[in-house]
Amino acid sequence: MQAVCHVSTYIARSPEAVYVFASDPRNLPQWAAGLARSDVCPSGEDWMVDAPFGRVTIRFARTNEFGVMDHDVTLDSGVTFHNPMRVVPNGEGSEFIFTLFRRDDMTEDQFDADRQAVEADLASLKALLEAKPESDA
Repeated sequence: MQAVCHVSTYIARSPEAVYVFASDPRNLPQWAAGLARSDVCPSGEDWMVDAPFGRVTIRFARTNEFGVMDHDVTLDSGVTFHNPMRVVPNGEGSEFIFTLFRRDDMTEDQFDADRQAVEADLASLKALLEAKPESDA
């Protein structure tokens, strides 16, 4: 069993608006610095991007009505990491949840740094979406 940490943030936007923006891989460079340092390019059903840890392939869950944005990140080495991600209604807005698993080869400090990177990405997403009018989010 792996250690797990659920990182979440409230976003004062509808779940639909959050989902539409956050589920589009082309928007990752605007808010997910922990994953996307360059434009995200389509490659069949996958997406290619330069991440802080090298070139990766990303495969997102198919578009759905449940707010599920799970995605697999595959490194050049062929190792794949599954990343559960959701947006759910919370009052007048949304709760955005990322589930972070501690890999077997991670130290506690590395896991903490990974959590902090996810928290920073979610803070960026929140600030970006809340700065836009709801109709533009």
